[in-house]
Amino acid sequence: MPTPTAFFQGAFVPLEQAKIGVMTHAFNYGTAVFEGVRGNWNAEQDELYLFRVREHVQRLRQSAKIMRLSLRFSDDELVDMVREVAKRSGYCEDVYIRPMVYKSSEAVGVRMHNLDDDFLLFVTPFGAYLDPEAGARCATSSWRRVDDNSIPARAKVTGLYVNNAMAKTEAQLNGFDEAILLNQDGHVSEGSGENIAIFRHGRLISPPAQDNILEGITLDTAIELAQRELGIDIERRSIDRSELYIADEIFMTGTAAHVTPVVEVDRVPIGDGSPGPISKRLQTTYFQMITGRLPQYSDWLTATYGRAPVGAKP
Repeated sequence: MPTPTAFFQGAFVPLEQAKIGVMTHAFNYGTAVFEGVRGNWNAEQDELYLFRVREHVQRLRQSAKIMRLSLRFSDDELVDMVREVAKRSGYCEDVYIRPMVYKSSEAVGVRMHNLDDDFLLFVTPFGAYLDPEAGARCATSSWRRVDDNSIPARAKVTGLYVNNAMAKTEAQLNGFDEAILLNQDGHVSEGSGENIAIFRHGRLISPPAQDNILEGITLDTAIELAQRELGIDIERRSIDRSELYIADEIFMTGTAAHVTPVVEVDRVPIGDGSPGPISKRLQTTYFQMITGRLPQYSDWLTATYGRAPVGAKP
């Protein structure tokens, strides 16, 4: 049986013991940054593969720096801790691991300085976020993506995700699966929890960082796979809302969503209204890679239990 485990206040503890007080600054003001690391289960190999842990740790450190949060552990220590909390928990299914740096002082007052910082880490089972087979039906949100000069877009700030949550709820209450947010200039930014890319005129096109996207690790992975495995040219530029409607294909990427085709935007079918052939090929390659079935990408994987074939990092 799994034994859900957290790293909390400097020690590995049962998840049920990892509690914060109601006066904790991060709880009251959203003064925390976080990451999401996927663990993908391979039943044939009896192994849980953690995906690009080091890159997620490095982005967590980047977020912490932007938000004036101190992270006292090294990258190597953090990578080991992510694997250890997954190993101690003992799951034999897909999981989601959440590292977080947060203002831990129990203090009232809006500020980022003169407060204590702490680090926590937990893991939970996590299946499909969007339907990868059917694809996602999306709506352009009435909520605009927060501008980098309002809340830093390059940082995964807990408080920022109110913006994402409002967009997601609006979309789902209106009968869609997911939202697409435009930035303050009216260009396509990202989904509520995903980056977005389109195929048009034989090229994969995705918004640049200056359109207030989170610099996506899964998006970078999908771009590299598209180049190396499918021979597709890449373009990073702004995308207008109307260009979504006439794209040959669209897909979303993210730790939770993996690679998910988009089949409809604002009730306009994308292509023939079903997952496109390039998106499906890319999705298949991606799922093979994250479950340890493509040895050439083993450097992106960390084997939780050490039962993996030679090639994946122990």
